[in-house]
Amino acid sequence: MNIALIASNCRTVRSTRCNIAMTFFVRHLATSRLVLPPKNIKLEAVLRSVSTSVSLQGRVVPFKLSDIGEGIREVTVKEWFVKPGDKVSQFDEVCEVQSDKASVTITSRYDGMIKALRFKVDEIALVGQPLVDIELDDEGENGNEEVSGTTEISPQEKTSLNTEHQRGSEASRESLIGKVLTTPAVRRIAMEKGIRLKDVVGTGKNGRILKEDLLSYDDNETSDSDIEESTKPQRQPDKTNRVQGEVKTVALKGYAKHMWTTMTRSLSIPHFVYSDECDVTKLVKLRDEVKAAMKERGIALTYMPFFIKAISKALEKFPELNARLNEDTQTVEVLPWHNICVAMDTPEGLVVPNVKNVQNLDVVTIAKELNRLQELGKRTAIPLSDLAGGTFTLSNIGVVGGTYTKPVILPPQIVIGAVGRTQKLPRFDADDKVVAAQILSVSWAADHRVVDGATIAKFSNLWKYYLENPALLVMN
Repeated sequence: MNIALIASNCRTVRSTRCNIAMTFFVRHLATSRLVLPPKNIKLEAVLRSVSTSVSLQGRVVPFKLSDIGEGIREVTVKEWFVKPGDKVSQFDEVCEVQSDKASVTITSRYDGMIKALRFKVDEIALVGQPLVDIELDDEGENGNEEVSGTTEISPQEKTSLNTEHQRGSEASRESLIGKVLTTPAVRRIAMEKGIRLKDVVGTGKNGRILKEDLLSYDDNETSDSDIEESTKPQRQPDKTNRVQGEVKTVALKGYAKHMWTTMTRSLSIPHFVYSDECDVTKLVKLRDEVKAAMKERGIALTYMPFFIKAISKALEKFPELNARLNEDTQTVEVLPWHNICVAMDTPEGLVVPNVKNVQNLDVVTIAKELNRLQELGKRTAIPLSDLAGGTFTLSNIGVVGGTYTKPVILPPQIVIGAVGRTQKLPRFDADDKVVAAQILSVSWAADHRVVDGATIAKFSNLWKYYLENPALLVMN
């Protein structure tokens, strides 16, 4: 009797009746004195597959956190939409998670009942970890789907069982070096020093880990013990001088963690900063005239839509500033669309969403889009689609305070602007008379490797011209 053929056919059919029959067949083999052919690894794997598939029926399967893209490795659970005992169907919302870049809603892959939640709110979950346990409604399909990835017979199994030990060693090596973007030479150094590459922040293209990143990480780790020892609170001999309270350690997560990575990359960029001031008296008057009418339409009209539209108009004259830099190939990718990023303060930290295709939008439409992003920012629920694809960034520090600042470039972009608060200051008019003027300060930072000072100055002058003549922006 060809036992392997029977078992293999039954595994292919995957019918419940056949699987039940195979269960008794497997048990019979276990209690009988039938001697199987030596080292028949394929037969053993097939029998294990059938037995495992049947045992899953009526059991609970873990629903794992899948890769949600953009290099995201971990998320913070913000809200659960289900609880143990709830019935769920495919595509039902299970929970909302917050990565260091965006807020994402996780939906169910199965039909069944929630048995357990693996994480509490504000706990961190890694990609690949189970989020919930689900008892399946359709065990025949879902159960087999869950184990199908583990029952295939690899070519190594057909050669020798000794390769199991080798794969175990490779798995330990994989846990150390991780699946990251880097070169074989860097991986070798990481293995020699015992460094987990997943813990190293890469400053190369697409987060590629360079040799310098690895050596810098090693130096920081070596000095950690000395730093901890030196920062320990010293024992106070006099109790009356002792400060009450405890030291609180706060882990970076969410938007703050993404800012750490991005700003670390920015340190390698040679910044050229250009500052100027702009007379926005006409703009202030125009906004005051239409502000009430816009409010009746449910639109909060600030100065930012005008600033953003003026950037887009100036970029039409200087398209080379609307670009991304590829450091590996030393090339600049000039982009035809104007996706203007706006630095936004949220309860979870700084985030930089963007208004897409500003070149095709009028001032009112830009205002509506900013209102939408601000509402999402208040709830820390900005989706990844609003965060990706930015081409040029503007920060409005003036809403908090201050005039001039030095903005930091958001790589791979090559220019960023920052505007301060508007001040009422004395200025001379065309007749040399002193008049009150609304003065706005602005600072631009550019990557001096690919942008020269003269280009930034000309761009700023054109941007300034549009703001000092806002009717041109309204007419588009």
